[in-house]
Amino acid sequence: MYGKTRNGIGRPSLCDADGILLVRSGLEDAALEGRLFGVANQAAVATTAALATTWTGLCVSNPATSGKNMILHEFGFSQTVAASADGAVGLLTCTIAAPASAVTIQNQKLGGAASSMLADDGATIASPILQRVFGAIGTLAVTGYGTGPLFTYKANGSIVIPPGFTIGSYTTKATTASLIFYFVWEEIDV
Repeated sequence: MYGKTRNGIGRPSLCDADGILLVRSGLEDAALEGRLFGVANQAAVATTAALATTWTGLCVSNPATSGKNMILHEFGFSQTVAASADGAVGLLTCTIAAPASAVTIQNQKLGGAASSMLADDGATIASPILQRVFGAIGTLAVTGYGTGPLFTYKANGSIVIPPGFTIGSYTTKATTASLIFYFVWEEIDV
């Protein structure tokens, strides 16, 4: 937001030609400053059941050496074809011994700096913990589309992933390749 103070330095408030105060969202500031990132599966993926440690879906790992906190703002999913099983969708947190980057992360300021995080669509995870459940798939006798075109969970910074931890998609049951997931987050120095 304009006028916000950072590091003890105030910013001037801006008004339009009619004298109306201009206000931006925190996400707009993060995007303009190159601190906002996003990732999405590029094709529908299969998922594993619940908290299985041979996990598939979409995850974002914060490497232990990143020097950044990952502040989660959004997570979303879409069911692209009939699911093979009905169930809940949510978020889990875990650790990954050797996180990899199989899915491309994009700075939301196109052309901006690379992310310090790594994204993957399959990994061996440790200590998975369910954090949020907020959607469902395949609830129309399994063969239907239970979620509509897209379901978004607005985390609004309520989950912080510090170095050494991972956040990933969660489904109660294993599914065939029927879901596309996405994450949007901000990276802040630790």
